[in-house]
Amino acid sequence: MAEPRPIADGGRILYDEAWLDPTEAAALYATLRDEVPWEQRSIRIAGRVVQEPRLTAWFGDPGAAYTYSGMTLSPLPWTPALSALRGRVEIASGVPLNSVLLNWYRSGSDSMGWHADAEDELGPDPVIASVSLGATRRFVLKYVGRAIGVENIELDLTGGSLLVMAGTTQRYWRHAVPKRRGDAGSRINLTFRRILIGDPDKGSWSRAAF
Repeated sequence: MAEPRPIADGGRILYDEAWLDPTEAAALYATLRDEVPWEQRSIRIAGRVVQEPRLTAWFGDPGAAYTYSGMTLSPLPWTPALSALRGRVEIASGVPLNSVLLNWYRSGSDSMGWHADAEDELGPDPVIASVSLGATRRFVLKYVGRAIGVENIELDLTGGSLLVMAGTTQRYWRHAVPKRRGDAGSRINLTFRRILIGDPDKGSWSRAAF
């Protein structure tokens, strides 16, 4: 397992580019591509309603609703494949996780703009654990705190990789998956997280093992 890396203002990231066996990763990619009920939803950005530039699906425990960009997602029930993967991601990240957002980037034209996973239902300083399947795509982290001269962090997220963002990463950093010219291939990304469901201690679960 890779070692965690400290980043500016108390953030931490862990990147393991070969977390899943390639054969297993390829099989899981095919299963999710063919069996997940993918949707292209309309979202609100800067007062405009636009279609998300990718396909998505939301799975989780009962009650784990998630609101972002002007829409609220109710969770689909866990599939056997997603439930098994969740257990392994929980061990790797050191935190309990009760939901996952799936993003299907069908080509290099599909993308994710700058944002932080910092919605109220995630609580303070959430741990976000991301599994990538399929084609490699560039992932960029941009610092938005007060320190001077902090450079962007760029990672090529390979099929079968695991990226965990912890500490204050969602508070002082933004991340994105930029568009890519040419034949970038198809990629599915799963971002596991914990939605707070009637939990009075909103911070206790977010202390990652690393």
